This record gives sequence, C-alpha cells and structure tokens, in this order.
Amino acid sequence: MSNGYVVRPLAGLSLDAHDGQLLVVHGPSGCGKTTLLSVLAGLLTPSEGSVTFGGEDVLAHHGSALLDYRRHQVGTVFQAFNLVASLSALENVMAPLLLTGTRRAAAAERAHQLLGQVGLAERARHRPGELSGGQQQRVAIARALVHDPPLLLADEPTAHLDHIQVEVVLSLLRDLAQPGRLVVVVTHDDRFARLADVTVELGKPAPRDAVEPLGMRLAPGEVLFRQGDVGDLVYVVESGRVEIVRELAGGAEQLLSTMGPGEYLGELAALTGVPRSATVRAGGEGAVLTAMGVADFRSRQLERAVAAGPDVPVTGTGTGV
Repeated sequence: MSNGYVVRPLAGLSLDAHDGQLLVVHGPSGCGKTTLLSVLAGLLTPSEGSVTFGGEDVLAHHGSALLDYRRHQVGTVFQAFNLVASLSALENVMAPLLLTGTRRAAAAERAHQLLGQVGLAERARHRPGELSGGQQQRVAIARALVHDPPLLLADEPTAHLDHIQVEVVLSLLRDLAQPGRLVVVVTHDDRFARLADVTVELGKPAPRDAVEPLGMRLAPGEVLFRQGDVGDLVYVVESGRVEIVRELAGGAEQLLSTMGPGEYLGELAALTGVPRSATVRAGGEGAVLTAMGVADFRSRQLERAVAAGPDVPVTGTGTGV
C-alpha cells in the first residue's frame, strides 16, 4: 500500500538463481527492487506466492525460526551504509556478533579477519566520518558477512560512490559470489550487468515481436489492465467508454475519470516502463479500442497533426496510466 492505494510491485515475478551466482536486479524507481530484497530477507511477507531458499520455504518461518533465518542465512548491505557513527570500523563489524552472544575476543578476531578480506585492515580503528564512501561501504559489506551467510543482499551498493570507489565495490561483490553463497544486488548501475550471472528486469514488459494495431472489444465491466501491471501498448478508444479506477487499500476504489471516442490511454507505462498506475475497465455499454505499440501511436498522432494542418489543434486527450 502507498498513500492509501494498492501497489503490486512484484505481481507475476518468477526467478531462479543458485549459489555461486551474482544476481543483478534492474528497474525504474518504484518497480519493487527494494521490496524484493525485503521479501528475500524475510522482512516482508508477500500476499501470495512462495520463496524458497536452500530447499526451505522462507514464508513458513515464524518466531525464532524466522529470527534465525534473518541473522544467519541472510546478510544485508544497505544503500546508506547504516554504520554507527560513534563506533570504529572494527566495532561496527563486531556489533552483530556481540548482539548474538559471541564473546568479545572472538568477535574482534572475526571482525579483523573480515576487514582484511575487504582491504581495510589498516582502517579498523577509524570511525565512519574518517572513511571515504567506498570504505564505509566495504565496512558495511564486512558487517553483513559476520555470520558467513549463504545469501548476501545489496541495495544500490554503489549509489553514493565515485567511479574509483565503484570499481572496488563491484570487484568485491563479484568475488563474494562463490560456491556456497548467492549475491543479489538491486541497482540502477549498468556496470553490474557486465559482471552478473543472472539479470532480472523489473517493471519491464517481456520482449515480444512488434504488433500491428489491433482492434479489441470489451464487454461491460471487462478489465483492460490492472493497477501495477506492466505494459507496452497504448490504447485508443474507438467507441463506448472506459473507466480509469484507482484501487485503494481495503478493497475500495476511486473513479479517476472516464474516457470516450478519440481519447487514448496507457502511454506513460508504454513510454517509460513504469507500472500501470490505475485499473482500466469498460463502462456500462462496453467499449471498442485499438491497441498499438509506441511507434505506431506516435506515427498516428503525427499523421493526424499533419492532416489537420498547422493552425488546427488535434483533438483527443490521453491519460498516463
């Protein structure tokens, strides 16, 4: 739910990855990348579907079993580092070990080992404010590895880094994807794509052949597409009317507008790849529409403008769903 309306960022998602792989998730803002990480980390429970890791049903974990999964099966690297400013790099890495009852000497030994693994042994006594962004991110990675988790999740790990620091973090995460560990990174950074074993695009329609403009008839109340769907087609209403409806929390809905002949809809999702922001269905008399790809839609609009002449406005309005 967002601002009182329903959001389905991961509807229809299916993916499969294995230990030793680097899985990279791309997609525009709001498409569900961070939500996916939260589900994999056991922090969010999807309304439907399943999540299996290491042969176990993650969604079946509750109470102490879920806490154990979060602590020992998953390590998370946050975009904003989330280091404690008053603690040294060593103490930041030690913290999750101490919280789970590890003796201080053993925690310090493990933290020193991990800081050496990420190339920061000599910076162990420095606080976050004395470290560069890239060094802070490497401390965060070391902290995420304290329990040697088989699943490492990273949320935009290079977002605040310059190009030199990015190279170090890219190489480190690539090296951490070894047999026994799956690394999942959500990012806008295209450089990860060259290193990935598996790439997932969220909020993007599956590739398909170009389609000719297609006529379609909707019965009264029939749904054209739902809020949260992805899509690459624009629709022009030829006859009848369609309703643009926003689905709200609790099952309620809000009628945003109705559209009739000559009006078009769906262009925003088709042009940008963002999920549909509302549900569209036929009105009480039904509707006839023409579905077309973006290129055909643009050509149609240009042809109409040319035919109308420079001093005549082209009629027809659209909505960005």
